[in-house]
Amino acid sequence: YEPGRPPEQLVWMRANGTLPDEPVLHTCLLTYLSDMTLLDTSMMPHISGYRDDMMTASLDHTMWFHRPFRFDDWLLYHMESPSSSNGRGFVTGHIYDRAGQLVASTAQEGIMRVKNTV
Repeated sequence: YEPGRPPEQLVWMRANGTLPDEPVLHTCLLTYLSDMTLLDTSMMPHISGYRDDMMTASLDHTMWFHRPFRFDDWLLYHMESPSSSNGRGFVTGHIYDRAGQLVASTAQEGIMRVKNTV
């Protein structure tokens, strides 16, 4: 992405293959993946692409599960960052199933810093 882009992104995700009918497994996988791109959204207006000199760390990560879903079917993750300043970013996310139903929501605040190279 290029600097100056709006702090919003859409990501499609699913498991590569069929998973067992174990709802806790699907929930755990979505929880893990929900953190992978969330904070990146808050950096989109400020930096261009991935940078080795950036350090990010989550201060908190919250999820709400609204209805059953399968992680081996496509899920759309819509992320927005309403605030990103002074080395901190706040991001919210909404995860929809293929039918467009909201299955989970997320919120995260994190630290974003340029690494000290000295």
